[in-house]
Amino acid sequence: MHSAPSAGENIAVLRKVRGMSQTKLARLMKISLSYLSKIETGLRPATPPLVAAAASALHVTTARIYGDPFADPSTQHELMNDLRTVVRRHTLPREDVPPPDELAASLDRAAQLRAETDYLSLLKLLPTLLGQATATAMASGGDATAWGQVADVYSCAYAVAHRFRQPDLTDMIVARQTWAAQQTWNPSAEAAAAWNEAGTYQSAGEYADGLAIVERAIVRYESAPGDGLEHIVHLGSLHLRGIVLASRHEDAKATADHVRRAKALAERIKGPDLLQHNLTFGPGNTALYELAAQIELNAPGKAAEVAGPLLKEPPAGLKPSRVGRLAIDAARARLATKDLTGAEDALKYAFRVAPQMAEIHPMAREVLRVLWTMHQRSRPDLVLMAKRAGLAD
Repeated sequence: MHSAPSAGENIAVLRKVRGMSQTKLARLMKISLSYLSKIETGLRPATPPLVAAAASALHVTTARIYGDPFADPSTQHELMNDLRTVVRRHTLPREDVPPPDELAASLDRAAQLRAETDYLSLLKLLPTLLGQATATAMASGGDATAWGQVADVYSCAYAVAHRFRQPDLTDMIVARQTWAAQQTWNPSAEAAAAWNEAGTYQSAGEYADGLAIVERAIVRYESAPGDGLEHIVHLGSLHLRGIVLASRHEDAKATADHVRRAKALAERIKGPDLLQHNLTFGPGNTALYELAAQIELNAPGKAAEVAGPLLKEPPAGLKPSRVGRLAIDAARARLATKDLTGAEDALKYAFRVAPQMAEIHPMAREVLRVLWTMHQRSRPDLVLMAKRAGLAD
């Protein structure tokens, strides 16, 4: 097993290939020379806004800086190519229409795998499922429910392509999801597609444009009929996406506005958070997004304080995909406050509840890389996590 290059190492290589000095790149990224040096050598994590700034300065994608998260990527790439082929042939499914019960079971299985962050199993399932769902919708005579199922499968495909850092495929999937959603005449399906569309801008570090997508979708969805739980989940989820984009854009006012509006909607959900069309919304997930925003807005101490109780008793209704992300954010906050032991404990929590997410999530890998660099190599649990993430031989 080889050691996968980190984001900081990739920044250093790309900078040198372009003949750019650390001083110039630091100036373009609007950070100090010392800070950039620590990022390149593994003493500080390359956060999403910093990766976005480096990508812009070096004229590459953020995916190029993050690199391939797999130590042995051959299997994943083969499966990804199968998915890419099906997405490309979106109006030419090769699969036959399956029995309704079989399709329903496969759809439930895909949603479960996504929530459990079992991305490899989901990737194996998706090509056939996407073809079957599309064939069913195309034979349905315009049935809105059938097309909504296609949109939901594309949502699962988005999650996989996003996590495996395939930006070109992610863009294609969002276009296909939007296409399927438009066949449903269902504003909720279109809102879910807009949520993922904004996510492509978030991944690319184009936070202002992502915010524009979110705010346009919110205006459109607010004018749509309906005021039930489905409406609340989709509108609230759009505000959650807005929280991430606004905080990474360092727009404290917009962040606070999306937090306030998300909380108001979450208060209308009595009981655990709800999962609909692969979107999770409620008081618990809103708290997690607010915590993440505090980190982006340079308040890691407050985020670390809030994270403790949430990790001890995660909010009801949250799937491993959300609890794992909570643990990763807690690790990031604790690292920023120099609580190295606490950061390691939070990472171990993430590896326990959402192992595949922890292995490939950029910030989990960045926190792990910093801990690994800061003279922690003798810690057995840290060594094990580093090996699982492909950061050590």
